[in-house]
Amino acid sequence: MKQIILIDREFGAGGMTIASLLAERLKWKLFDDELSQEIARLAKMPLEVCRKREERKDPFLHRLVHLIWRGSFDRNLPSPDLAILDTDCLVAIVQKVILQAAEKGPCIIVGRGAPYFLRDRKDTLSVFLYASRELKYHRILKRLNHNKKEALELLDSQDEHRQKFVKHYFGHDWPNREYFHAFFNTGIGDNITVDAILQLLDAVNQKEEAVKK
Repeated sequence: MKQIILIDREFGAGGMTIASLLAERLKWKLFDDELSQEIARLAKMPLEVCRKREERKDPFLHRLVHLIWRGSFDRNLPSPDLAILDTDCLVAIVQKVILQAAEKGPCIIVGRGAPYFLRDRKDTLSVFLYASRELKYHRILKRLNHNKKEALELLDSQDEHRQKFVKHYFGHDWPNREYFHAFFNTGIGDNITVDAILQLLDAVNQKEEAVKK
């Protein structure tokens, strides 16, 4: 029985909006900004340790940290510059938070490499959301109060960072098709996309129940 929906997405494709609609329809727990908060909490380090590592800041880590924090548009999260970690340590923290979230029953998890960290679980339904560049740009622009420069910067950089993260840690291209049950073009509309995901969830669960019988 699939009781965890994993949503990976192109930046600006509407992943958070669609995840929120799904959570509302299913009455399931939604993990998105809450994951970033927990990662931030676990990543805190004593100031003296941070000072010792300041000269060894990893450019890849810098991009990864900002990918995690900026991915949710949450401007209230602690500054990632407060936590100077080596890349492997940060990824281990992300993995721990994702695994803990998956143990909390029916839920929806957005991003953070969840389809890769949870690839061996049998109770997950993984979907990938994408959209045209124009649609993604206008979504991002709206969330940033029409800051065109920042919208273009995020549009051109965030997915590239995700590609590098997945390639570096999992050895796969992003998105890796074998980890997803379906790809959806969100240009068809948010509610239609939600309907399609729910139909897929229902069909897959019905098939699994039939096999058990």
